Amino acid sequence: MTQPQLASAVMMIRPLHFGSNPETAATNAFQNVDDHDARAVAMAAIDEFDVAVVALEAAGIRTVVFEDRPEPFCTDATFPNNWMSTHPDGTVVTYPMHDPSRQREVRQDLIDALGASHGYRVERVIDLCGLREQGHFVEGTGSLVLDRPNRIAYACQSPRTTAEGVRAFCDRLGYDARRFHGVCGSGREIYHTNVMLSVGERFALLCADAIPDTSERQHVITSLLHSGRELITFSLAQLDRFAGNALQVRGTDGAPRIVLSTTAWTTFDEGQRQALQAHGTPVPIRIPTIETYGGGSIRCMMCEVFLPRANAPS
Repeated sequence: MTQPQLASAVMMIRPLHFGSNPETAATNAFQNVDDHDARAVAMAAIDEFDVAVVALEAAGIRTVVFEDRPEPFCTDATFPNNWMSTHPDGTVVTYPMHDPSRQREVRQDLIDALGASHGYRVERVIDLCGLREQGHFVEGTGSLVLDRPNRIAYACQSPRTTAEGVRAFCDRLGYDARRFHGVCGSGREIYHTNVMLSVGERFALLCADAIPDTSERQHVITSLLHSGRELITFSLAQLDRFAGNALQVRGTDGAPRIVLSTTAWTTFDEGQRQALQAHGTPVPIRIPTIETYGGGSIRCMMCEVFLPRANAPS
C-alpha cells in the first residue's frame, strides 16, 4: 500500500530545560554557544514554543503536545523528530543519537501515551538505539528526509548520520537510500539532512549548492525530479537562515500547509515564495531563540504522526 507523504498531525514537546548544548555544538554549525543568560534563554524558548503551538492550531494543524521531564536534564527535548518517527502501519522507530545527552531524550512513555491518551494505534516499536554501541548513528527525520510513497530515504552523511545507521533503517523499513555529503556556507559538514532538504507531496526544497560533489548533486536532483516533484532551490546564504527546515503537513480541512520559521520565510525571494505557495498555505513561526541556541528550526520541533487511529480498521 502506498504511504501518504503528509501527516495529518504533529507531536511536539514543550521544553523545560532548553539551552545551548556544548556537547552537540561540535557537530552543529548552526548552534550558538556564546555566553548568555541560561535562564532567560530557557524562558524565551518556552514562550516561543507556546506561541508556535497556538499558530499551528490556528492554521488548522492538529498538534499533540507533551511536557518535558524535570529529570533527566535534556536541553534539546523540544526536537523529538530526531529520536522518534511514526509510520502508517503502526510502527514507531527509535533512533541512536550521536551524543549521550540526546540519547536521554528517548521516551517510551510518550510512545505509550500516543495510544493510551491520544487515540493512536502502535503495533510495533523498532528500536535502533543499540547501534550506538557499534558507533553507528541516525537521528530520525533529522538525518533522514523521507519520500514515503516512493520509499526513498535521503541522507546527508555526517557524524550523526552514518552509512551503517542509514542502512539499518532502510533494511528494517524497506527504503532505498540516497546518501550524499553536504557542507554549509562556512565549509563545515551539515549535521542533519533536513536543514538542506524538504520533500513535500509535489515539491522538494533543496540547497543544491550544499552538495559539493557534482555527481552526488546530480543524483539527488535526478531522483527528486524523477519522483514528479517540482524542485525549488535555495542558496547557501538562505541555508544558514533555515530555508530548508520546512515541513508540509495536511490541515484538518484536508488542505496542505507548509510550516517554516519566520527566519526562513523572510529569506526567500518573491519567486521562491510564490513557488511554495502553489503547494500549500505557508505558516511562518517566529522562534529566534530556539534557532540561535538550539541550532535547529521549526521542522525539527515537529515529529509527524502517521500512526493509524485506534478505531480504524486494521
